[in-house]
Amino acid sequence: MLGRSLAFLGLLAVPSVAAAQVAETSGLYRQIMQADRLLFEEGYNRCQLGTLDAIVSGDFHFIHDQNGAASKLDFMKGFKTSICSNPGRKPIRMPVPGTIQVFALHNEGKLYGAIETGEHDFYIKETGKPLYKTNSGRFTNVWLQTKEGWRLNESLSYDHHDPRPADRFDAVYPAPLFDDREKILTLMRRHNIPSMVLARIAEGEIAELRAFGTDDDGRAISTNAIYNVASLTKPVTALTALKLVAGGQWSLDEPLSHYYVDPDVTGSPYLRDLTTRMVLTQRSGFPNWRYLTPSKKLRFEFKPGTKFQYSGEGFEYLRKALENKFHKGLEELAQEQVFGPLGMKDTHYSFASKLDVSRYLPPHDANGKPIDLPHHLNVNAAANLLTTAPDYARLMAALLNGAGLPSSLYSDMVTPQAHKAPDVDWGLGWGIYQNLGPDKTYALQHTGGDDGIKAIAVLLPKSRDGILVISNSENGISLWKKIIVESLGDLGTDLVRRNLGKS
Repeated sequence: MLGRSLAFLGLLAVPSVAAAQVAETSGLYRQIMQADRLLFEEGYNRCQLGTLDAIVSGDFHFIHDQNGAASKLDFMKGFKTSICSNPGRKPIRMPVPGTIQVFALHNEGKLYGAIETGEHDFYIKETGKPLYKTNSGRFTNVWLQTKEGWRLNESLSYDHHDPRPADRFDAVYPAPLFDDREKILTLMRRHNIPSMVLARIAEGEIAELRAFGTDDDGRAISTNAIYNVASLTKPVTALTALKLVAGGQWSLDEPLSHYYVDPDVTGSPYLRDLTTRMVLTQRSGFPNWRYLTPSKKLRFEFKPGTKFQYSGEGFEYLRKALENKFHKGLEELAQEQVFGPLGMKDTHYSFASKLDVSRYLPPHDANGKPIDLPHHLNVNAAANLLTTAPDYARLMAALLNGAGLPSSLYSDMVTPQAHKAPDVDWGLGWGIYQNLGPDKTYALQHTGGDDGIKAIAVLLPKSRDGILVISNSENGISLWKKIIVESLGDLGTDLVRRNLGKS
């Protein structure tokens, strides 16, 4: 009998093409999920052994890849002696969202059973300690329909392995993400992500805009939700400066000291070496932020142009030079050079501008709780830009179409000028990721990340494609890998594996 079961389960592990998976909205799927809940939630997790005994058929067979085969009698005995013997150290099973599939079993057109397959993770719940993961695996259950209801007849538990690593870029979601909106929302709920917007650019045009999740009042968001995009501010400031260069009003290589000198670096021998080019290619010589240094003062940590070092201070230095030269604030300059021409009506550097605050979505921590930050009123050239997915996608599409820059200046923008890591360089305002995918092409990439804010923009100048993801969640980064790989294929896999999150 046991040999028959093993052979039978071997066939069931790979369902026939003819046995189509039933929809998650179907009655059969819901019935099997209810039976699964009784088996695992009530039986396994809560040790309701009476419920477990009732849901498992009398001639039940259990096959485990590490603990052998068992009859119902042995199965129940094992539960009592190992799973349920120590309440202070209790194993817990959780299904992996999006992995469970149900296939109907018919005999001459009449439903008599179902196959359930999926993945699940196992944890240990100890008194006084947080839940921790111990194991992951796959399962195949055979359910039969009886007069008393659904009963588990065969169960195969296999592919057990060490728990998945806590990779902040990996959502651990094997099914394709974008073929079903509910799968995206399920994954967002799993990672405590309240909302996310994305845009795709194809051949230089906005091809898709999508919004997922809710605001803090539980209302579904739209694509015109306003987000703080953190360091995605820098490419906007960079393009503003480049447009001024293109118009002959500004120079890439003139010393910024002609227009502004920070009191902290007065008298430095490096002042004449600090130019717009040095700032945009992240070679300013400044730290990221002076307040993060022991002295809390700005200083050159090396001669500008000699090496790469990411710096927000450099962009702020550029802002002050621009504002002194043109006697206008950066917000006004960006409106004239970028926002107005590109129709970016919902993009501003601060809340002091005309902004529809009702559409603003604040940042959230890793537990999904809002982070109470005051609405910033000061302009920062390196951070805190307020924008929407459609607006930022317009900027990206413009860049993929040359942004109205002279060809020589555009070439400067996409040509490596500062070396950061193998195949990772920096151009004017963007990271340049080279040798991607089978065609060994390159991408422009910039990320934005502050507490409760995660965003990424990727541009492929050769194909004129791009992708933008913005989330108001500390955990938003967990979806990047899934989205980028599904959107960009082998190129996206390369981008994620080598560089994502390291800039």
